[in-house]
Amino acid sequence: MTATWPLRIYYDASCPLCREEMHALKDHDAGQRLALVDASAPGFTDPDLAAAGIPRSELMRLIHARDAAGRWFIGVDVFELAYSAAGLHGMARLWAHPRLRPVWTRLYPWIARLRQPLSWLRLNRAYGWLVRRAAARAQARAGACATGRCDLP
Repeated sequence: MTATWPLRIYYDASCPLCREEMHALKDHDAGQRLALVDASAPGFTDPDLAAAGIPRSELMRLIHARDAAGRWFIGVDVFELAYSAAGLHGMARLWAHPRLRPVWTRLYPWIARLRQPLSWLRLNRAYGWLVRRAAARAQARAGACATGRCDLP
């Protein structure tokens, strides 16, 4: 899957799980490919959303993103693109894996619906740690490649 950067991600910043994940990705977005938009305010409006006929209620149900070419992405597609944009290609491949993709596609709406209770269980901290660890490993591999010690497949 490809997108034209930057990818504008509409997410629920009132959700600790969503906020943790998106901010962890943005922290490792060296190429400035991600633009985060908090859609959680009750009166939130956006001209691109209005033009596409996407109500705020849909943004709060499933994550949405719009690329620079005006294409919209929803749900699992957003995660695949966001992780790739942040340079976390291994995690992006997990989201895109042909055998796992059907699992993510079924699981994600359930997680999105229960995101606040899952945050109460502190899953946001565990997931944030996982994203940051993957980013640190990706940076270490990139540094190794720069010095000629690259062991990437």
